[in-house]
Amino acid sequence: MNVRIAFAAIIYIFLTTANLFGQDGKRVKIFGNVRDAEGNPIELAHVSIKGTVIGTATNEKGFYSLPVAKGDSVVLVYSCLGYNKTERIIPELTQDMRLNVKMNYLSIEIGEVYVTAHRNQTDMMETLDVTRIKRLPDPSGGSIESLIVTYAGVSSNNELSSQYSVRGGSYDENIIYVNGFEVFRPLLIRSGQQEGLSFINPEMTEKVQFSAGGFEARYGDKMSSVLDITYKRPEAFEGSVSGSLLGGSAYIGSSTGKFTQVTGIRYKTNRSLLGTMDTEAEYNPDFTDLQTYMTYKITPKLDIDLLGNLSLNRYVFTPHRRSTSFGTAKNPRIFEVSFGGKERDRFQTLFGAMTLKYAPNENVRYGLQMSAFNSQEEESYDITGGYLQNNAEAGTTTEEITSPLDWASYHEHSRNKLNSNVANAGFFGIIKANASNTLNFGVNAQYENIRDHISEWESRDSSGYSLPQTGNTVNVISNLFSDNELNSWRYSFYLQDVFKFRTGYGMYTVIGGVRGSYWDYNNEFIFSPRLSVGFIPNVEQNLILRAATGMYYQPPFYKELRVPRLDEFGNNIIELNSALKSQRSIHIIIGGDYSFRSLGRNFKFTTELYYKKLDNINPYTVDNVKIRYYGDNCAKGYAMGIDMKFFGEFVPQADSWLSVSLMRSRQTINNKIKAPMPNDPQYNISLYFQDYFPGNKAMINLKGMLSGGLPVTIPNRGWESYQRRTPPYRRVDIGFLYQIAGGKDAIMNYPFFRNFKNIWLGIDVFNILDISNTNSYYWITDVYSNQYAVPNYLTGRQLNFRISVDF
Repeated sequence: MNVRIAFAAIIYIFLTTANLFGQDGKRVKIFGNVRDAEGNPIELAHVSIKGTVIGTATNEKGFYSLPVAKGDSVVLVYSCLGYNKTERIIPELTQDMRLNVKMNYLSIEIGEVYVTAHRNQTDMMETLDVTRIKRLPDPSGGSIESLIVTYAGVSSNNELSSQYSVRGGSYDENIIYVNGFEVFRPLLIRSGQQEGLSFINPEMTEKVQFSAGGFEARYGDKMSSVLDITYKRPEAFEGSVSGSLLGGSAYIGSSTGKFTQVTGIRYKTNRSLLGTMDTEAEYNPDFTDLQTYMTYKITPKLDIDLLGNLSLNRYVFTPHRRSTSFGTAKNPRIFEVSFGGKERDRFQTLFGAMTLKYAPNENVRYGLQMSAFNSQEEESYDITGGYLQNNAEAGTTTEEITSPLDWASYHEHSRNKLNSNVANAGFFGIIKANASNTLNFGVNAQYENIRDHISEWESRDSSGYSLPQTGNTVNVISNLFSDNELNSWRYSFYLQDVFKFRTGYGMYTVIGGVRGSYWDYNNEFIFSPRLSVGFIPNVEQNLILRAATGMYYQPPFYKELRVPRLDEFGNNIIELNSALKSQRSIHIIIGGDYSFRSLGRNFKFTTELYYKKLDNINPYTVDNVKIRYYGDNCAKGYAMGIDMKFFGEFVPQADSWLSVSLMRSRQTINNKIKAPMPNDPQYNISLYFQDYFPGNKAMINLKGMLSGGLPVTIPNRGWESYQRRTPPYRRVDIGFLYQIAGGKDAIMNYPFFRNFKNIWLGIDVFNILDISNTNSYYWITDVYSNQYAVPNYLTGRQLNFRISVDF
């Protein structure tokens, strides 16, 4: 029986195939565009003949073309994840026919509430909705990075900083692009208090894409992640103004057809937030950022884009007194400090970029890119302090302290300057061979000039003895000096192909490419192949599977090259290690998305398993946000884990999600020291929740973080001193917004207020649970050189008021 069934199936397939080939001369073509309700093209929509396996998929412009036999009527079926299935009946086909189709979002109506699904993700880049930044209760003043840290695989343990760690990597392992240009950060910043504003201006941003690993060859040489930002090209006049206790911003955009521009200015001062920390001080942080992005269409085929940025950060810190309680319930301790002196820091950066793009036709585009970056950084402080440490039950005054170990003084000094200049020029091309194949290529040359002058030291006196104690000699406990200059060239290229095709099993997206780079300072050439595959099965179009692998090198930048060497007088003199090579990470990632409906609502579950083999590691330690490298390729290691994200859209344009990450990362230094990687939290749970109050004019936004503690090392002693982790990082921020203008049911529905798109009033409660999170430790050294860790706590509970106006 089985033989007869198989034989009959073979005959049927043969006759069907013969019939299809026999009709080649009697075939016509149905073609057109598939768009959503707003007129945007839908990519990867499946177009098929009902009752057959014959079909195709739309390209990134929503275009499709399907050959069909002449004659009888056919029924075309249009389907795509997140959209209602659509059918079109064609009574009779006699010639080629254009058929454009609009597909509506898959949604459920509950009064005025609509739930909408999102597009397919067949590559390793996840798209974020930038409009949510305005709603986010963010102590950093509103940054895209504050939303990034709620995604799976991303962690942060400092609400004052926009830096983040991805799957156990360092902050320096993340690359950020704005309109195709790499963004650089100042190098001297050592604490979140100094950091200021992120380069990215959320008001000017149109598109945000992020990958936690396995990213494409067209992105640069970093080992952990890529954040790709695209700024707006407005079609009409628009703008916004916002203000809060943390600062303010203004943005304006316009278009005349050929010319578009967006310009934004931001100001940040987190003085009130810093006032919730343990140190009573005069905080004077002033951070200002001005950006503009302009485009001009010279001819129908030739465009020019200009991007400019000026950032000026000033930080003045005058400490007076600090009181910190720490220890255990059985051994509570108090650390009291009286300060003198002041810290003055200044960080100024300039950035300019130009892109000239030529498109001879709709399938070919070439571009010439040039940019220049300048950073002038100054860090100056002379701070003295006298501190007491004692059991909390025994008192904290000098008369109550009997042990000489509990009384000491110190003096910290620095006069640090660093100037950096980075200029690059590149050429890129995008060629669409057909609707399913796109070739990307590019070459780039980059010049770097970096000069630094470092002079810093710290002296301590415990119970009247200078530390470290060496007889009658007065010593410093640590020092660092540098007077270096680096001039170098880097050259790089990439070649990448994006190929999409469909089989009887489903739709495939294959992205393969190579990347090469050469640096003349260490005479190293690196070659990086990368590959990713996305698959949407025909049998279950709510399921998307992804896999990626590749070699990801990270050539050293200036900070990684620095190695302190002892001179004949015992001073630490920084030298640059020209033999330092690139670190390497081999990524292996598998994962996918599954979309489903439950309780009448749409949900999506995303998961990725990853393994990263690390070698040629340049080990480092972290203190607050300051990274100190060994300056040597003396370690190897690995990182592995699982990232999960549960996503649901409960109200219109108000996503909520829960991210859970479990990981393990380890390093072996000099083949003998085994320790976790510095940014290994072991677990990370983040929650972002949004909801409307009745009437849809008020909404609540909640952001929660729970992250495992990070490994701790003693300053200047490296990983040999590893012995503990910080406590877990726990924080909940909540914000309430109320819309007073904008929309058909606006409260302020007067003629004047109708000129505004939206006016929102808000109140935020940062760290609503008032948890004292430990960011780093201050190490006390007694006369016997024993060291004790006093926690440096982050910010406490704080109220923030804000207003946002869109027009």
